Amino acid sequence: MTNIYFVRHAQPQYTCADTAVRPLTEEGLRDTAEVVRTMKDIQLDYAISSPYKRSYDTIKQTAEEHGLTIDTDERLRERMNGRDSNNMDMFRRRWADLSFSESDGECLQSVMDRNIAAINDILDSHEGQSIILGTHGTALSTILHYYDNSFGLEGFLRLIDFMPYIVRLGFEGRRCVEKEELLIVKKEFKNGFKR
Repeated sequence: MTNIYFVRHAQPQYTCADTAVRPLTEEGLRDTAEVVRTMKDIQLDYAISSPYKRSYDTIKQTAEEHGLTIDTDERLRERMNGRDSNNMDMFRRRWADLSFSESDGECLQSVMDRNIAAINDILDSHEGQSIILGTHGTALSTILHYYDNSFGLEGFLRLIDFMPYIVRLGFEGRRCVEKEELLIVKKEFKNGFKR
């Protein structure tokens, strides 16, 4: 079996407008110790991440503790947000129609397609290994939807406040056969979202 440990990043500094280099908050940096603790006794063979700083930094210490360097893959990046994209109406519209996006944003289908293409490459080249993968809330939600299409808006809204969050998916070949949540750290998502 191949195990992928998907790690949604810790709390980021939303005041940084450039999403690719958005760092973790001081609290988020402290919370990466929870990732280290959770993964401490798990054999890891490979580490890969979104190239975005917050995802990379969330798994950095864990990778180092396991003697791993972290590869990055641009396909694992977060959804490209448009203006006014973090509101309940937009969330509902995107999850009701995966091909929908605001005019200056990226649709969930596109996010899912590129993430799954990257995951398939990982599964093919690291069969039988244990992999830690640094990811994002929306990206991870589309991945979970791909393997279980009952995961949708409600699952996304549950996950939106988990920073960091770890879920293990177990694979036989490219087929997902197991799912296990390992870590939930609740932090309120505040990036312009009105509850």
